[in-house]
Amino acid sequence: MINAAAFNQNIELPYDLRISDFKAAMEDVYDFFHDVNKLLSERGLQRLDDMMRPAAMSGTISDMITASLAKFSRALVENKHFNGHPDLIKRGQYANDSVASGEHGIEIKSTRKAGGAVDTHGAREQWMCVFVYTVDNQSEPASKRAPMQFSEVYLAYVTESDFRKNQRSELGTRTATLHREGIKKLRENWIYKA
Repeated sequence: MINAAAFNQNIELPYDLRISDFKAAMEDVYDFFHDVNKLLSERGLQRLDDMMRPAAMSGTISDMITASLAKFSRALVENKHFNGHPDLIKRGQYANDSVASGEHGIEIKSTRKAGGAVDTHGAREQWMCVFVYTVDNQSEPASKRAPMQFSEVYLAYVTESDFRKNQRSELGTRTATLHREGIKKLRENWIYKA
């Protein structure tokens, strides 16, 4: 499922990350979905890809990628602070590897939006990594649907000025998204394009 030729061998990665860390993390997610979907199918149930709402699936994939990258990384660990930022932090940088809002690490996002545009809860200076994935929920019969696939991965250092604030109603959650130049910066630093 992973196209080894689709990795950018010339990218400079922060925190001693390696292309192999990303490949292994993606394989972990693929293995999970394969195993769970096989079990669900054997019981006559829908695939997880078809059951989950898009936002829930993106959150789940982001959490899985975070845990997997921490497992394979030489210098990063999961941020143990509930809803802490960033998701991955430099090992030993913060007490108990836990910080509410830190500077040293990488924020992980996932989205179905080609090109990597993703909403965040605020504009910040940070290393931001976006995994873009596709889900086949159209093919029929459903048993013939293609598994979830990663199509793009980006990692770039962005600043507050790279974001635009999104207008929301009084009941909506405040978000920010990389603006045109910010997205261009992210896309220039691609890790994987299948």
